[in-house]
Amino acid sequence: MTHHLFVYGTLRPGEVRWVHLAPFVVGDGVDTTVAGDVYDTGLEYPAAMFGGEGRIIGRVYELTRLDEALAHLDEVEGAVRGLYHRVVVRTDSGHDAWAYQCGDPQLLVRHLPHGDWAHR
Repeated sequence: MTHHLFVYGTLRPGEVRWVHLAPFVVGDGVDTTVAGDVYDTGLEYPAAMFGGEGRIIGRVYELTRLDEALAHLDEVEGAVRGLYHRVVVRTDSGHDAWAYQCGDPQLLVRHLPHGDWAHR
């Protein structure tokens, strides 16, 4: 089982949900990309669809207390309500990592072709 998480939006440092991830992070993480596309939902948070030709810019972190971390993040990210679901992705830095993919196509409002939520 992977002990890493790839983040591309509000779980990144400086974003509103970083406080939910920070207690579980080991080290500084690694800037990286993943195959896929990122979208602005129009609701102050992004949505991603993994795979394909595009690149999503983010960061991968090793997690401690994995079961506790994933249970908490599933709640925060709406995985328990079906808005997002957790999948394993392969980062360009060589990590297999959990990531949150959009589970509701209605959230895919505006494609961000540069792949970076921070530059929306």
